[in-house]
Amino acid sequence: MTPAPSLSTPIARGRADPAELLLMTAASMAALMIPSALAQSIDPRLINEASVWDKPLKFEASLIVHLVTMALVLRALPSERRDGRISRGIALTTAFFALTEVLYLIIQSARGRASHFNTETPVESIMYSIMGVGAVSLVIGSFVWGVMVWRHASDTTGPGTRLGVGLGLTLGSVMTLVIAGLMSSGAIDGPGHWVGGIRSDANGLPLVGWSSTGGDLRVPHFFATHTMQAVPLLGLIADRLAPGQARAIVIGGAALSVLVVAGLFLQALAGQPLVRL
Repeated sequence: MTPAPSLSTPIARGRADPAELLLMTAASMAALMIPSALAQSIDPRLINEASVWDKPLKFEASLIVHLVTMALVLRALPSERRDGRISRGIALTTAFFALTEVLYLIIQSARGRASHFNTETPVESIMYSIMGVGAVSLVIGSFVWGVMVWRHASDTTGPGTRLGVGLGLTLGSVMTLVIAGLMSSGAIDGPGHWVGGIRSDANGLPLVGWSSTGGDLRVPHFFATHTMQAVPLLGLIADRLAPGQARAIVIGGAALSVLVVAGLFLQALAGQPLVRL
């Protein structure tokens, strides 16, 4: 029989391997998707004309992608930096805020209450602020890991992967923070993701739910965030298929990502949907 972990184990001492911690958190998100999906199938309640369980499911899926990506990114670092104090601190912060945010989303959905842009009660106002701090912490952590890989990648990391992780995580983080900050501040068209059109999530685009009647800041936010996966993946593929041109390919891909996000942002600002149904 395997003995139970004692206080002397790495996890008990708070020295869990950062990549393992991120993957365990991703597994927790996957487990939470099961009751969230079941609740969505039987709960008819709506918020902004969309299922109250849409947001937990979307965040659970998005955080799984993010957490697995960051766990893979850590493999590009030498062991002393991958398992060092900075990486452990970022991993612990990321895991804590990811779980806190999703659990709050689930609680609010069960109550039939909005989680984002909801400051109607003191508790909800505090939790919305905590979610904001958590989201910023996740993005800043990704930015720091991107810089670490860019500067200190292991000798076995290809040049395309190294540059792809560096550019993907830093550019993706900056673009995500800018767009998320504008949504949260309400500086464009009031708090929320809508710009013009009908301020409702009814009849949104399939799967993603983006507005089909007006601008939706979630569109550029989505592409900005997933620059953190697309550009590193491009670098990895370039290292395999065109190692001599890997860096040039990554630079071109990163530039294209910025242009796409900028174009989608301007489209949303103009009150135009990605696709009008």
